[in-house]
Amino acid sequence: MFREMRRQHQALTMEESIEVLKSEKRGVLSVIGDDGYPYGLPIDHIYYEEDGKIYFHSGKVGHRVDAMKACNKASFCVYKYTGNDPAPNDWIENYHCVHVFGTIQLIEDVDEIERICRDISHKFTDDEKYIDDEVKSALKGTLCFVLTPEHITGKKIHEC
Repeated sequence: MFREMRRQHQALTMEESIEVLKSEKRGVLSVIGDDGYPYGLPIDHIYYEEDGKIYFHSGKVGHRVDAMKACNKASFCVYKYTGNDPAPNDWIENYHCVHVFGTIQLIEDVDEIERICRDISHKFTDDEKYIDDEVKSALKGTLCFVLTPEHITGKKIHEC
């Protein structure tokens, strides 16, 4: 059902792929948007190792939410830069790229939304007062969703 990577010698192990999902703060979520056009957007996420799923937060309305309600299939791409900063005018880059294909489900339970939002926030700051204030002011207008992976593939990129 899912394509295999052509350059298997560049494949990340599943453990390496999971590490990228856990360590990086953002990726690009792609869903089927209006009139069948792809809709990709950068988004914060958290990967929970205990269930192997990826969680996101969102406002309760908008293009993304409408698209997910219309079609629950999605892909999510995360990459982690692994090389030294290239010299000016040099395009050589080294990074690990992980693609996840799966299905999206909306989460509307307020307690679970709060837990997910707090966990995502901790990827950015340890300032508990800031997190408490943000959650208090935004929770009412927030929902979360979960991506259940059906296929994960990771690749080592070395451009030269």
